[in-house]
Amino acid sequence: MSQPFYFEPMLENPMALDRLELSFRWGAYGIRVLRCHLTSFPAGAIVNYHQHSEYEIHYIPYGKGSVILDGITHPLHEGLLYVTAPGVIHRQEADEHEAMGELCLHVDIVKLSDKEEAGSSALSSSGWGEEWEMAEAEACIGQLGELPHTPAVDRHEAMKCFLVAYEAWRNNQLGQYTVIKQSIIQMLLRTVSAYKPEQQGVNLPARDMKNYRYQMAVQFITDNFRRPLTLEGVAERVQISSRQLQRIFKEKANVSFSEFLEQIRLKFVCSELQQTTLTLEKIAERSGFTSSNYLHYVFKKAHGTTPNAYRENTMLQHVSTM
Repeated sequence: MSQPFYFEPMLENPMALDRLELSFRWGAYGIRVLRCHLTSFPAGAIVNYHQHSEYEIHYIPYGKGSVILDGITHPLHEGLLYVTAPGVIHRQEADEHEAMGELCLHVDIVKLSDKEEAGSSALSSSGWGEEWEMAEAEACIGQLGELPHTPAVDRHEAMKCFLVAYEAWRNNQLGQYTVIKQSIIQMLLRTVSAYKPEQQGVNLPARDMKNYRYQMAVQFITDNFRRPLTLEGVAERVQISSRQLQRIFKEKANVSFSEFLEQIRLKFVCSELQQTTLTLEKIAERSGFTSSNYLHYVFKKAHGTTPNAYRENTMLQHVSTM
């Protein structure tokens, strides 16, 4: 019994993705999708010599035939792919006794202007990983233009990305554009990898783990200071020992864990005293202090004045500025 055709869902509307206006930025490049479809060539069908000013990638999901690239004839069969870069003249022919399928990705790849790249550089400086996407796009597209003009085995199953993109379109759910975009990028990445199986990716950034854990602890404290917090409990959240976390706070904030927690709570108390008329008992409860008496003691020690005096002074300052 023959296996079902993997791309059978696409037979319902094989040109569906061609009807979409698909263009997006990838790193420092603009990608415009001209064709992304499934087609079939009857036995003996010929696509005569021609060339494109864009990249066209051909994947063979079934059947067999041949392609002429640079004057050399190469056999084609299920599981192969080949790339025709801009200006490469090629001729394709299905076997005279057997039809041949083709998944075609035809893309225009444009290096963006310096002004547009500068915009990307500004984004990258914000720390959201733009520079790593730019590096990967640069590496992939640079290698795409250097690929030999011969077929290769689709060892990383790039052609399966066609069905992923098609299903995203057919389901018409939130995120379909992102799925289709990522499918196109995966086709490009996996195609390059089909020719260069030993290639290495760009070196991704490594975290400063000490600073990372400090930031995670600070964020957790900021989000949960109203609750009872302990050094041991926060250390468990950031997956280090309490001794290590104490040492990190001393190094990064120049205070102990308990002093840092107290500072966060007192900052909230000051805000409450300035902006609300809540009693000290209620503020103590809302800020994580065990009692109003303890809050009174800690506040006076830190600010040199009592909470009530602080509130009165704040109100007088506000009146004087009106």
